[in-house]
Amino acid sequence: MNVKQLHYVVALAETGSFRRAAELLNVRQSTVSRAIRDLEDRLGVSLFERNHTGARPTDAGQRFLAGVRPAIEQLESAVLLAAAAGRAEVGVVRIGILTSLASGFLRELIRTYAVQRPGVRLEIREGSRDAHIASVRRHLTDIAFLIDGEHVQHCEASKLWHERIYVALPKDHRLARRRILNWSDLGGESFLVSGFAAGPEVHSFIMRRAGAHGLCLNVSSENVVQETLMNLVGLGLGVTLVSSSRVKVKQPNLAFRPLKDEDASITFRAIWSAGNDNPALRHFISVAHVLAGQVRSGSSDWSPTVLGLANHHRVCRGLR
Repeated sequence: MNVKQLHYVVALAETGSFRRAAELLNVRQSTVSRAIRDLEDRLGVSLFERNHTGARPTDAGQRFLAGVRPAIEQLESAVLLAAAAGRAEVGVVRIGILTSLASGFLRELIRTYAVQRPGVRLEIREGSRDAHIASVRRHLTDIAFLIDGEHVQHCEASKLWHERIYVALPKDHRLARRRILNWSDLGGESFLVSGFAAGPEVHSFIMRRAGAHGLCLNVSSENVVQETLMNLVGLGLGVTLVSSSRVKVKQPNLAFRPLKDEDASITFRAIWSAGNDNPALRHFISVAHVLAGQVRSGSSDWSPTVLGLANHHRVCRGLR
């Protein structure tokens, strides 16, 4: 039994004539007649009652048609869905994040992609750097956005954007009167970092840069998420470092001051498995690079190019 035979059965039932069924399907009448006869022989039952005026389904034929019609519809739907998935019009992209989605590049990327591919579901997953890397390698996460660091084996990676570092402190803190802060201003301050997501990387950054400036700081890792940590800072229990995407979130009890340092920005990169053949992921990566103002150079390297914001929007619209 093949799909063509099923289409012939439906066409004959709808037209009541071998000739009209053949015309509808754009095949020879003998092709329709032979295909249906072969199917009846295989099933061991007559599906149509034939006479000089045409053909009409037998009782067995009507029962057969009742099951065949929805089966054909499901099959055709599956074909269309598969084709759409191949064009990255449907599917899912599982995204691992460390940073806030309140503003900044990552928020704009997700918003842009969602507009371009409304049929693709975006699953956002928070977690630690190590958890994201393990998940990407196992194809449980399609792409993860991490703070730039050492090379991740068995993954492709691309630097995408930078964010300036700010000191977050209570609004009534003495240092909130300053417009810009230096590391030397932070001596004696108690630092709070989250034990989750980007917390360990922030902890390492504070210790490394404080050491470079000859400071010995008290850094406490709290077993809370970033939102709770910011509330602790607002309550006056310490200060912390955040990136510029968090600064744009209005929090009445907090003040944010830029940190003056030769290493006062964080670079974020995307990592994904080279063996991940998810078409929706490939388009997501393309949109990320267009938005970041980058172009493909070679087989897997990406180099920055200078694009203004207007150009970003123009190119992104062209991908829709």
